[in-house]
Amino acid sequence: MSIDRRRLLELTSLSGLAVLIGCAPSESEAAPGFPFGLSDAQWKARLTPAQYNVLRQEGTERPYSSPLNDEKRKGVFACAGCGQPLFLSSTKFESGTGWPSFYAPRNGAVVDRTDRSLMMSRTEVLCSRCGGHLGHVFDDGPPPTGKRYCMNGVAMTFHPA
Repeated sequence: MSIDRRRLLELTSLSGLAVLIGCAPSESEAAPGFPFGLSDAQWKARLTPAQYNVLRQEGTERPYSSPLNDEKRKGVFACAGCGQPLFLSSTKFESGTGWPSFYAPRNGAVVDRTDRSLMMSRTEVLCSRCGGHLGHVFDDGPPPTGKRYCMNGVAMTFHPA
């Protein structure tokens, strides 16, 4: 099937219209069943625009833009949305990707789901308490897990020990 520019523009316009009139899922529909939930207005009031974009709209920050990428102190990285502790500093490593990376989360702190955006399949990582989008996990990390939890720094806060 071939799509010309006119048809592509029509489809794009219809998709945008669906979002404007509310046919797209709301945040409460997109992240059901999490123990900590707020209305969209409450999330917007609680978070900075950058945090809202990543945590609630599954955005991605620019690589090397987060101060947490260079954080070397001992402590805990927590969800910027709900405050749940996510990663210990002892599991952080330098991945060279431009985002804070960890080889393991705290037990029960995150959940994952399949992300099929960008015409590929990846594993998305969410806060298990509020359902906030944190980043993605890949199978190219260091021992002992072989995992690389590539997180958006704006989605987290750091609490020194």
